[in-house]
Amino acid sequence: MITKRHVLQLAIAALTTACAVTAFAADTSPIKIGLILPMTGQSASTGRQIDAAVKLWMAQNGNKVAGRSIEVILKDDGAVPDATKRIAQELIVNDKVSVIAGFGITPTALATAPLATQSKTPLVVMAAATSSITEASPYIIRTSFTLPQVTIGIADWAAKNKIKKAVTLVADYGPGFDAEKYFDSQFRLNGGQILDKLRTPLRSPDFAPVLQKVLDAKPDALFVFLPSGQGAAFMKQFAERGLDKSGVKLIATGDVTDDDQLNDMGDVALGVVNSHHYSAAHPSATNKKFVDAFQAANKFRPNFMAVGGYDGMRVIYKALEATKGAGGDALLAAMKGQIFESPRGPVLIDGQTRDIVQDVYIRKVERVPAMGNGLYNVEFDVIKGVKDPGKLK
Repeated sequence: MITKRHVLQLAIAALTTACAVTAFAADTSPIKIGLILPMTGQSASTGRQIDAAVKLWMAQNGNKVAGRSIEVILKDDGAVPDATKRIAQELIVNDKVSVIAGFGITPTALATAPLATQSKTPLVVMAAATSSITEASPYIIRTSFTLPQVTIGIADWAAKNKIKKAVTLVADYGPGFDAEKYFDSQFRLNGGQILDKLRTPLRSPDFAPVLQKVLDAKPDALFVFLPSGQGAAFMKQFAERGLDKSGVKLIATGDVTDDDQLNDMGDVALGVVNSHHYSAAHPSATNKKFVDAFQAANKFRPNFMAVGGYDGMRVIYKALEATKGAGGDALLAAMKGQIFESPRGPVLIDGQTRDIVQDVYIRKVERVPAMGNGLYNVEFDVIKGVKDPGKLK
């Protein structure tokens, strides 16, 4: 005889089974990663590099984590913040992504930050480099770099190498402001003098007017930061204005002598001293393996954007392994504190700031016969374990 108690037990058992089946079905669904990059427009080289690095990581490490397939949904935002925000919202609401990654420039990352916070979706910044980005949302992790991080080293080097007077030239947006501020403060702290601070538009800049101002000021050195992709055009105008023969030493962050364009710059780039966190010529076994595999797959050299994308995928994969595919707060927590050997050297994702801690190298542009006589940023000094100075209290 079936009692009410038996009916209740059967109902509970049926419900439990249904929930288990539903959970099992959810556990085998793809884990979706939204990748927002500038594949067209002025910043297209950034998109090309990161996309290639993401594909290389997946080719080497497979497309499954925790028994579930990984699906990367690539979207082109053209480095237009309004487009980035719209795309991010579609990825979160319609595609139900677990992570959003990419972000070629600072304004696109900042445009998406509120959406990451509202939806509790981890956002992995693989390129954008303004110090304050990680403060825009508690769900942002960065695997690229910050401009203060790579600027301090070249300011110290300049002051120690008989450069007393300098002019700064930066792109007129967040990372440029950071580079200008931290070069100025560190250079003056070491006894240097800033003669002028020049800025150029982020889009379609004409360097001729500002370079004429540099000639007129006659500094010992010109410090430059420009976003990835503008270095070749700058170097061409630097030579056309005769600055390469004027006695003004060119020093920079590594964005200017970007591996993606360095061979196109020609001899004018030789001898440029710069500071950055990654060079394709970095002398480690891990980097040689990375560069060889990247070039074999793409027929072009990886740059610092590529390593930001490659390491970004590493952080995402390892976090998903730790959470067995779960997203949200658990995934964010698993991203924090990761320590690993990158092609750039040892790195740490700081658990408090969610920013990257890494070595910064002082380099000089040289021809390297052992690497096909190409132009490379050859490291000659290193500053170990650099935190973002913008977050040091």
